[in-house]
Amino acid sequence: MIALLSGKIAYKGISHIVVDAQGVGYRVFIPLTTFYELPEVDEAVTLHIHTSVRDDAITLFGFYSREERELFQLMISVSGIGPKVAVNILSGISSPELLEAISTGNLAKLVTIPGIGKKMAERLILELREKVIRKMALDKAGAADAGRRGNDEMREDVLSALVNLGYKAAKARGALDKAVSDAGDEPAMDQLLKKALKILAG
Repeated sequence: MIALLSGKIAYKGISHIVVDAQGVGYRVFIPLTTFYELPEVDEAVTLHIHTSVRDDAITLFGFYSREERELFQLMISVSGIGPKVAVNILSGISSPELLEAISTGNLAKLVTIPGIGKKMAERLILELREKVIRKMALDKAGAADAGRRGNDEMREDVLSALVNLGYKAAKARGALDKAVSDAGDEPAMDQLLKKALKILAG
């Protein structure tokens, strides 16, 4: 099962591309949103792949982002929506807009997407709304957690810099805590270091 494909673009079309991966050409069907992000022919590309296996064919569907592939896989779990229909849907709307429309039950927005009628839009909302709301909540929590980890690492780097400048760890940590408190949301590392140094100098 192919999940990720890297190589050079041997052919680039609106509906599909051919990726040359070490001499083997893979035909990959793509939505327009991915097409717009692609580099030119002969340039390197990496796509997130969904492999569709049927009795008569193995078909690859490629996406520029992991989020797009996850949304595609959610859609093909809906009765009556196959891979090609899901690709067409993604071609007509961005992933964030589609997630928002499904999560809020925005039927009017969904029926403006080419290829989606009222019944299909209702089915998308009925079968995917709870899953999409849960996915959006998990993505938001993951982003917040990554942000916290990034801030913690930055604080440790600033603390290390202060200690290397000759300040005692306890005193440097106290100044850093005050600098973080004064700086507000998401200060840059150099700003934090300057504030901490100013506090220590005072």
